[in-house]
Amino acid sequence: MTAYFIRRLLLVIPTFIGITIMVFTITRFVPGGPIERIISDTRAMQAGHAGSASGMSRGSGQPLSEEQIAKLKAYYGFDKPLLTSYLIWLAKVVRGDLGISTRYQDPVWGMIREKIPVSLYFGILSLFMIYGICIPLGMAKAVRHRTGFDNISSILIFTGYAIPGWVAGIFMLVLFSSRYDVFPLGGLVSEFFDEMNLFEKLADILWHTFLPLIAYVIGSFTVMTLLMKNTLMDHLSSDYMRTALAKGLSFEKAVFKHALQNSLIPIATSFGNNISILLTGSFLIEKVFNIDGMGLLGYESILDRDYPVVMGILVISSLLFLLGNILSDLCVALVDPRVRFK
Repeated sequence: MTAYFIRRLLLVIPTFIGITIMVFTITRFVPGGPIERIISDTRAMQAGHAGSASGMSRGSGQPLSEEQIAKLKAYYGFDKPLLTSYLIWLAKVVRGDLGISTRYQDPVWGMIREKIPVSLYFGILSLFMIYGICIPLGMAKAVRHRTGFDNISSILIFTGYAIPGWVAGIFMLVLFSSRYDVFPLGGLVSEFFDEMNLFEKLADILWHTFLPLIAYVIGSFTVMTLLMKNTLMDHLSSDYMRTALAKGLSFEKAVFKHALQNSLIPIATSFGNNISILLTGSFLIEKVFNIDGMGLLGYESILDRDYPVVMGILVISSLLFLLGNILSDLCVALVDPRVRFK
């Protein structure tokens, strides 16, 4: 098993290179990069000065000279071939340097590091809620299949699954924040947070956390619940369960001692994949609730064509996802003693 995980770790390297070189190539050819943004901003500034001679002298509308554009390309590394630029960027990443933001001129790692605690806070809470509620709920639905509880809960969770998390967030903001003023419109803390005592600060954070947390878990909640229910139902109808009951074992003990452990295997396979959500968060949900985490940073970086920040977030999210796949295999091996990776 050790050799298997070593091979999986080694496969992370070419997979990571493939992911990053694909996105790096897209950033080089997609329109609206930092140079185009500078040209657009300069043109807008010149248009604001109606009597500016420099703005009237260029009939082509190009506010920068060829020499200035060449210097900008050299500054942003666009003057080099694609493969050379990628290798230079990759060498910096290996040394722990994610580059400098083209929008704010700040180190990318410093910008990401400031956002990690917020996304980690929502990620951990979401993970606890998903697994802490879905597993018991899935078990309850399995043992009460086709009852009123099962039917009503299925309607609710399928309704939640049909609505994207960010759409549910907008709906909740309109209903509970705008119409009834029960929860805040966004953010993680109130305006006078620094003036509160410890108890008030905790209550304020929880007050701001409630609606975004529901938006985070609403999609995964349905998938995990139904996965747990269907898997447990399969095991409840298996031969070993009938044998255990025939030998006099109570139904509750048979479920918790035999069927539950086997039913957790599919749940364990998805655990590692959720690790990337802990830090990267959700772009649209953080935008809707104005949560200053990595999701919002990534969303604004894409709109601003701040490619160093986009690539920096990609580095972290892709590594977490690849390592999460390995962790999923490890979780399966821990849950199911029959699994032996070779």
